[in-house]
Amino acid sequence: MLQQASTALRPDSAPATAARPARISPEGIGDVVDAGRRSGYAHLSERRLPTIGRLVAAARGAADAMRRPTLWPSRRGRWQVAPRAARRHVNGRLRVTVVALDPNTFVPEPAVHPGRRHSLEVLFPVSGRAHLIASGPGGEMLSAAELVAGRARVVGSAQHATGARPATQHLVNTGDEVAVVVRVTA
Repeated sequence: MLQQASTALRPDSAPATAARPARISPEGIGDVVDAGRRSGYAHLSERRLPTIGRLVAAARGAADAMRRPTLWPSRRGRWQVAPRAARRHVNGRLRVTVVALDPNTFVPEPAVHPGRRHSLEVLFPVSGRAHLIASGPGGEMLSAAELVAGRARVVGSAQHATGARPATQHLVNTGDEVAVVVRVTA
């Protein structure tokens, strides 16, 4: 037989208004209370990485400033700090370097700092014709990408979790004139 449930209060039960539940407040939860506040610990400080758009804009501005051949590096085949005229277009913690390559020469990408796990960089050609070549640990060519005038090439690298060495990249001048490439790194 079915039993019917009664919605009426039983006399032995206390009314619902007599026992108020404790008020819930975020006061006791440290993560909620401290959200948005600066921490007193340096290792917990926020470190924002720049966006790819910011890197590309900085590379484009630096490349536009480097259009004059008088600003091109006199030492060829080595990454070096860009002239001040090119670095003026960069805000924040971005590093601007430049390389000038004679025809049929190459330069390896600069080594990543040991303390950094990730690196984000943008290559922007100023003049000439160049290709970015990726090679494996055994020296075999994995990929080749042309740096097109007026377009940025975004390059990211990260250490593999397995500890395997990532591909090595080389910038190669494949044209008949001096190639100048700007590199902006975050």
